Amino acid sequence: MDSKGFDRPYEAAADATLPAGTRSVKVMIAGGFGTGKTTMVRSVSDIRPLTTEETLTQASAGVDHLIGVADKQETTVSLDFGRIGLNDRLVLYLFGTPGQERFWFLWNGLFKGALGAVVLVDTRRLASSFRAIEEMERQNVPFVIALNVFPDSTEHPVDEVREALDIPAHTPVITCDARDRASSRDVLIALIRHLKERSAAAVEPR
Repeated sequence: MDSKGFDRPYEAAADATLPAGTRSVKVMIAGGFGTGKTTMVRSVSDIRPLTTEETLTQASAGVDHLIGVADKQETTVSLDFGRIGLNDRLVLYLFGTPGQERFWFLWNGLFKGALGAVVLVDTRRLASSFRAIEEMERQNVPFVIALNVFPDSTEHPVDEVREALDIPAHTPVITCDARDRASSRDVLIALIRHLKERSAAAVEPR
């Protein structure tokens, strides 16, 4: 599936498969290697998601930081794609980015026309998400931070994580479990609320 129809980030994209009057928008699921992007798309999508996972090879040796994800055997090499209807009028198309550094060149095309993004963060490996956050800021894509809870994660106060990631106060930081549909859906709802607040603030008289 290409990006046709998503070139204008704040306008509805046409989709003949949806009921008349339904608005569809493009949302990115970004983050570092092994932060749970594919897992989130799979858990929350209303349709069978399209994934491009391949078996990890020796090409990743010495490149990908496997602390906390040593058992990971597959990685996304292009994109993940899913779809979720938040209500009768709004459908989100979810595009998961590849996390390995050698596939980052694909990000520019994937972000074209995106309304906003979720940046998944593994608190055991904060540095793995720095690049994704920098990319949001560089491309001026509004985003929320979702702290994906892993079984051996240490709980950190949100303010500490915000400071460590150098995230401004207006950017929401939410704790989630990417394996859980309801939790992942809550993250997407938080993103939509954030986008609405930004839009309202932009039209307020100064």
